[in-house]
Amino acid sequence: MKLYTLPGTCALAPNIAIAWSGAPIEVICLDRKQLKEKAYLAINPRGQVPALVFDDGDVLTEATAILDYIGAAHGGEGHAAYTRDKKLGRKEAETLSYLSSEVHATFKCHFAPNLFANSPKTEKQTRHKAYWRLDSQFEKLDAQIAETDGPWLLERKSYADAYLYTIGRWVEKTPMALEDYPNLLAHQLEMEKDAGVLLALERQGMTPRGFVPKGNEEE
Repeated sequence: MKLYTLPGTCALAPNIAIAWSGAPIEVICLDRKQLKEKAYLAINPRGQVPALVFDDGDVLTEATAILDYIGAAHGGEGHAAYTRDKKLGRKEAETLSYLSSEVHATFKCHFAPNLFANSPKTEKQTRHKAYWRLDSQFEKLDAQIAETDGPWLLERKSYADAYLYTIGRWVEKTPMALEDYPNLLAHQLEMEKDAGVLLALERQGMTPRGFVPKGNEEE
């Protein structure tokens, strides 16, 4: 199997999950122009990452779907492959859905305001509203980590942490500062002590947050 990724994107989350689980999946890091080339469009016509290609040629897209597959097939009890009839597994599924459908979606207003606005002025307004909404979402996540006594988002490390870490890095592309959310910052730094996270970053040509110049990454 092969996982296709791009630096700075949400594909980092399943890349981390592969490192944590030891799943026999090759990680292939593309550059942005390759997303629109015929070879990759034959894999994912939307020209986006991540895409997981199975040995039989089947293709699975969307980060949360790929995380769910990796957890179910390879995760074991060490991270996120808890059966869904257990509380932690249910909470992990809920949290991944929130991170994807709410927080990740809000970042789209920053990275591609033209999708929601029709002039430079309204694009600026769209971005400012996104920052207001992101602040509310990050306050909620910061409080959630505090409730579990940290450093993890749930009571144990899970694939939700991989997604949160990925999203947390995008703050560097905005006027916001992760330092305003101390529990989230502590989460980021704790993740960067993890060998699997460091391996995933290396596979995507990325470096830990402490060494990334502001504005160096893309969604």
